Amino acid sequence: MLLTERYKDKIKGVLSCYDRIVMHGNIPDLCFDGGMTSYLYKNNIKIFDYPEWANRHREELREHAERIAHDNGLEIEFIRKIDSFRKDDRIQAIIESRGDHPGL
Repeated sequence: MLLTERYKDKIKGVLSCYDRIVMHGNIPDLCFDGGMTSYLYKNNIKIFDYPEWANRHREELREHAERIAHDNGLEIEFIRKIDSFRKDDRIQAIIESRGDHPGL
């Protein structure tokens, strides 16, 4: 099911031409300290083990993103200094080199 279909009662509008999306939101059961503690407790994760647990998931996500990029001949660019250049200029350079088309 498309995201726009699933949340159609909560969506106020749809953009039809964009180069990136910033989504804001939260997971109500986890967005406060008591909720997160409850989640960890229910899943037998000790609070001091959380960094290791979260790091495994972060690594899994990173590896998956890198695999998708590699499989599609793309390179993931890590930006160390966010204010060192205009992101719009970098995006324009990428579009000029790979073309302006949807998807990967």
